[in-house]
Parts: sequence; structure tokens; C-alpha cells
Amino acid sequence: MLGVATERDEAAPPWCLRLIAEFNAADERAIALAKTLTPEQLGWTLRAGEWNVAQCLEHLCLASDAYLPAIASALADRQVSVVQEITPGWFGRWFIRNYIEPSARTKKASAPKAIAAGTQVDPAILERFLRSNAQAREIISGARSYDVNRIRFRNPFVPVIHFTVGTGFEILSKHQRRHLLQAERVRQAADFPR
Repeated sequence: MLGVATERDEAAPPWCLRLIAEFNAADERAIALAKTLTPEQLGWTLRAGEWNVAQCLEHLCLASDAYLPAIASALADRQVSVVQEITPGWFGRWFIRNYIEPSARTKKASAPKAIAAGTQVDPAILERFLRSNAQAREIISGARSYDVNRIRFRNPFVPVIHFTVGTGFEILSKHQRRHLLQAERVRQAADFPR
């Protein structure tokens, strides 16, 4: 189910190829992380109030479910205007640096209620995650001919905020890196059921 580069992709700008590669890498990490886990292991948590592996994956699916339709809608009926790189504005950079990008300075914040993982997650969450990333790659590939630095979409959680499509793609990719790292820490815990 991993994305395969096509002739169409090879003509894509560097940002598009990079993001497709990042979503492919996220798929590989998720498969390595969750494919062999039992439902008990998927639902195991180190401490009360912290997410388990399944909840991390579900949260990422829910975030994509919110962002991707908004991004796809913003791209509809736009004129072709290719850009080579994504350049988020100051607010987008600040938001990614402070709330999305995994780092020591990233602020902990509660997920918006609409994308908070449930207490019971379907054990088939890995397949759902992979389907969601396939959809993301399709939209990214379809956006390759547009100026993703100018086309804006309404943030699905804070409607007064509008991000560029490029910033939205960066948010989704870095958000996956953050929560896959969180899920990997759960699986690497000494008490994790073997």
C-alpha cells in the first residue's frame, strides 16, 4: 500500500516529492510499529491519561480526515501556477514550531475534541492510517501544479485562521512524525506487554 513513484510524480516540484516521501516513511514507521501488535498491545498505555499506540494512529487519521477535505476543496478550480518549495508564513512557521514539530520546545496541548482519540479504537487502525496516507499522497500529487503558498483553506478547528495549502501539508506531515514518535515510545517502554 506504500506510494510508488510514477512518471507523473517525477515531474513534480521538490516539495511534492519530499512530502510524498515523508508520508511513505510514516507508513513504513507505522507498519513497523503496529503490524504485529495484538489488540491488547495496541491498547496498552504506560500511564493513565496518555495515549496508546492505537490512539496515536487514530488521532492522526482524524486530523487527516479534518484537513484533507478542506485542502482538496481549496484546490478545486484553481489556475495552474507551480512553485518549487513550500514557504509557510510567519504564523504557520510559529504554529508548526510551537505545536506540531516534535522537539524539546514543542508545547503540549490537548487535541481539539473533534480529533481526540477515543478510549476504544478499532484494531484495524493501521489499515485506516495507511488508507488515509494514500489519500494524502493523492491530494499532494494533485496539488503539484498549484501555488500552494498562495491558496488558502480555513483551519477546520479555528475557522478564523486560514493556512496556505502548503502549510497544511507541512502540518500533517510533521504531526505524523510527532505522534509516531509518541507511539514508538509507548512500544519501547520496559513494561510494554511482550
